[in-house]
Amino acid sequence: MADVNTGTNWTCYDSSTMTAREIYGRTLAELAKTDDRIVAVTADLEKSTALNKFGAVHPDKLYNVGIAEQNMMGVAAGMAKTGLIPFASCFAIMAVLRGGEQIRTDICYQNLPVKIIATHSGISFGHAGTTHHCTEDFAIMRSFANMTVICPADGIETSKAVRACVNYPGPVYMRIGRGFEPPVYENEDYDFEIGKATIMRDGTDLTIITCGIGVLQSVNAAKTLAERDNVNVQVINMHTIKPIDREAIIAAAKKTGKILTIEEHNIEGGLGDAVASVLAEEKIAIDFKKHGMKDEYSMIGYAEDLYAHYKFDANGICDLVRDMLGIAYEEDEDWEDE
Repeated sequence: MADVNTGTNWTCYDSSTMTAREIYGRTLAELAKTDDRIVAVTADLEKSTALNKFGAVHPDKLYNVGIAEQNMMGVAAGMAKTGLIPFASCFAIMAVLRGGEQIRTDICYQNLPVKIIATHSGISFGHAGTTHHCTEDFAIMRSFANMTVICPADGIETSKAVRACVNYPGPVYMRIGRGFEPPVYENEDYDFEIGKATIMRDGTDLTIITCGIGVLQSVNAAKTLAERDNVNVQVINMHTIKPIDREAIIAAAKKTGKILTIEEHNIEGGLGDAVASVLAEEKIAIDFKKHGMKDEYSMIGYAEDLYAHYKFDANGICDLVRDMLGIAYEEDEDWEDE
């Protein structure tokens, strides 16, 4: 297991250096120094996706196609046909829904090594509104043949995932947040492999399988549950949604007999359904619950408020675990009866 950062030393100043998109831009710039195949394409969002970090070092390798996400995917496909490894970046909602046809037909159909790094995913763009939230991308990208789908937990894991996907065959879709998510890992001293989950915390009473922002929140929830409820929760970081780590799911089911999935995504077609499919195919009958957006469009507000409202934060996850285990808890802030 890797060393986990509790997030307590995180400040707003760290968002300019430690978040997933910032580390993505710097990592790609570093890789391109020794790999001439790497180029980057964006749809007028080089600053928002941190590709300006790449462009500052490799101005001749960064291509801005303007506000034309569909064209961006086509250009990336053409580059890949010449032997290059293009990294295409824009907001997740625009990459997946506006450029979806081109991803499917130009990139996936030809099984080209285009790496789509989509930022501002899930509900991380909170106050920008529901039109800018993307809670459908797992479902859509999972359904495209040849596509690999990754959701790193933080900036450190994003760096590892970017490095791993350069020579990984075929197209890759990686979703990261807006850029205010605290780090999960203390350092890079842990093994990362596409398609292999990471156990963040051992436990025997219940397993949480999650990804992205859910990883740190689930680890913190597990610590709280151990201290206050004497509950031992296992937390698995399923950073690769496709191909899913079947062995990790099967082992968790046999070990704890209860699985809760947490995802910043619609519960239809996402991580929860991917885990459920493995359990069904293996004929494993356990207590199982999917948690995410309940087939609805998100509210508008600051991301941290939305995370709390939809129970994506540690407090909400504690409540979900207690519900599954039948543990009574105080649902309101009235403590006069305690």
